[in-house]
Amino acid sequence: MEVDFLLIGQGLAGSILSYRLIKAGFKVCLVDDGSPTSSSKVAAGLYNPITGRKMVKTWQADILFDEIETFYKELEIVLNQNFLHPTGIYRPFISYEEQNEWVAKSADAQYDRYIGEVFREPGFPGVSDPFGGLLLKSSGYLDIKKMLQAYRSWLMNRGDLIQSRFSEEKLIEEASGNWQFQEIHAPKLIFCNGIGAKESAFFKWVPFTPVKGEILTVRQEFTSREIINRGVFRIDLGNGIAKVGSTYNNREIDLTPTISGKREILDKLRQLVPIEVTGIVDHQVGIRPAMGDRRPVLGRHPTKANVYLFGGLGAKGVSLAPYFSKEMTEYLISGKEPQKEVNINRFFKYI
Repeated sequence: MEVDFLLIGQGLAGSILSYRLIKAGFKVCLVDDGSPTSSSKVAAGLYNPITGRKMVKTWQADILFDEIETFYKELEIVLNQNFLHPTGIYRPFISYEEQNEWVAKSADAQYDRYIGEVFREPGFPGVSDPFGGLLLKSSGYLDIKKMLQAYRSWLMNRGDLIQSRFSEEKLIEEASGNWQFQEIHAPKLIFCNGIGAKESAFFKWVPFTPVKGEILTVRQEFTSREIINRGVFRIDLGNGIAKVGSTYNNREIDLTPTISGKREILDKLRQLVPIEVTGIVDHQVGIRPAMGDRRPVLGRHPTKANVYLFGGLGAKGVSLAPYFSKEMTEYLISGKEPQKEVNINRFFKYI
């Protein structure tokens, strides 16, 4: 079967990029074995405009957040599923100085679309917020696992998915320069397989910085319509169940849940929401395909003109993927180079 693009990986990156290409009228095929341990399926899927310990506006927020809800709502319609959950995020202040800083920022027009309300007094019973807090809007979470499952079914119905573990040894470069994998022939090959791209002979020089993250699903008699986020995030799933995380470990890169990870999450949750956790429902681990500079990586192999990489989305994949998949699609179609901060050519010095 002849296609325009052969994509490796049906995680968040591969799914969203392939949808962009299909929408643009191209024929694609994805190769993916459906591994339940992929980082996309484990991730909590937050999109949050104000991030980090210092509570700063996330990089390129004004560009990224124009795309997020519009894109995922369109995909919900196409797949006839609901997986996007626009939800306020409440971030308690850690000092009066921080409170004063955000009172000032609330008068700044560049923050209008992100600030729902600034609380100068404790505003959320059950939450440890003695200095008040910041309620964000234009935020929420994506049920990534549900989205990927729905998209996988859609691809299968179209005949656009090979359910197989990708092996580069079985990839054939034809005399024409096209690529063949099993019965698929394509002029262009795109690696979207997260940290798996580091194992590729094409991209082993790209300096991925994999990060292990652990997430708990807990029982806790506390209900909140908002996501509570400081040190850890807490997403209320209803019926006394919440998802809480996550850890960041760049030393032990494996898929083994740890007692230390569980303890770290529970200790931080106790500081944020000091209400007893009565049980652990699930303990999950994922390896984030992050980059050292915390920017995605997009573009073409330096010597193989028809081999590409789209990845490095890391912990902010839900926020980054809609916009940068559009940038990658423009590059694939028209040759418009991705912006320098995400362009793969920033790593050519490592070859």
